[in-house]
Amino acid sequence: MVEIRSAVRAHLTDCDPGDVLIIACSGGADSLVLAYALSKEAQKLALRVVAVTIDHQLQSNSRVQAERVLAQCAAMGIDNAEIIPVIVDITDGMEASARRVRYLALDEAALRHSARKVFLGHTQDDQAETVLLGLARGSGTRSLSGMAPIMGKYVRPLLGITREQTLAACADAELTPWLDPHNLDRQYLRVRLRLDALPVLEATIGPGVSAALARSAALFRDDADALDDWAAREFQGLNPESIEISTLQALPRAIRSRLLRAAIYACGAPQGSITADHVSSVEALVTSWHGQGEASLPGGVKARRISGRLSLLAPTN
Repeated sequence: MVEIRSAVRAHLTDCDPGDVLIIACSGGADSLVLAYALSKEAQKLALRVVAVTIDHQLQSNSRVQAERVLAQCAAMGIDNAEIIPVIVDITDGMEASARRVRYLALDEAALRHSARKVFLGHTQDDQAETVLLGLARGSGTRSLSGMAPIMGKYVRPLLGITREQTLAACADAELTPWLDPHNLDRQYLRVRLRLDALPVLEATIGPGVSAALARSAALFRDDADALDDWAAREFQGLNPESIEISTLQALPRAIRSRLLRAAIYACGAPQGSITADHVSSVEALVTSWHGQGEASLPGGVKARRISGRLSLLAPTN
């Protein structure tokens, strides 16, 4: 518990007395022990803690489990707690759909409570799984950098703490964690990574694989941040609708691809809609030009090469 409380304490140094902190608590070992540590550390600094548990309503008696979470939070001294029921509209897989509605609910809770920070219980093991998922999908540097310790109001203090440590801390504090049945369901890729792939890697490569993957994520994040900053500087002052081909060709591909992505979004593509394939089709107009026609992109954006310039045409209404 000492390491966990220390990790939480490090994220409270910039808070002022009276600030509101939300702990997103599912009742699992990770979020439960984070709620416990936060309740103890916040009390010393006169910070107010609000526990929020999201009821996805995907299992029978889910409300009962949510009420158990609130009861444990109350026993810790967190009296301000609420259950937020949500409806998961499954559009792109259960996990992604549930995640999207969960963060929307947390965003709304943070606004309603004027919260300074929202604490999430992701651990080193979760980070390792995220990196492996990025590798399996052939993702870029940003995806391989995993989850950020701090992203806006969201804080993940436990990325250096293992799942085993959170279970031990729960036992020490006499907390009763909930085991979500979904965490044992191998129809989900992340569960197969957790139960099958990572144990095989540990057995064949040696112990410490999860820690190594988490360290790699931190290094990838440093690289991704630097490349994103460079690309943002290059993008400043450019007209995204018409960019000199020679300007683009002079840039390293890692910077050019980021700049192209930013330009496509600036011309009207919906946020999150641009894939690596989309960027590659525009990249070909810059570096592999042989008279090909326009590239069609999400949101009705069209990319063409005209008179030595890359032209990105925004959709017309």
